[in-house]
Amino acid sequence: MSKFIRVDEEIHAALESLKGDDETFDDLLSRLVEERRETAREGAGLWNDTDAAEKAREARSEMKRSVGDR
Repeated sequence: MSKFIRVDEEIHAALESLKGDDETFDDLLSRLVEERRETAREGAGLWNDTDAAEKAREARSEMKRSVGDR
């Protein structure tokens, strides 16, 4: 089943520039998603044995609190 998504002209042009000559937009988006997944997999575990994850959670909580104060 096909789905349609709207993008503005600037985004369309950016996607067009990333698309290979023999690639459809579906092919391009599939490739970009897979590349993103690979990047996420490669980064998995980088924060092991550090306090970075806790600091990130604290920073996120603080940002959410400050937005809620507005």
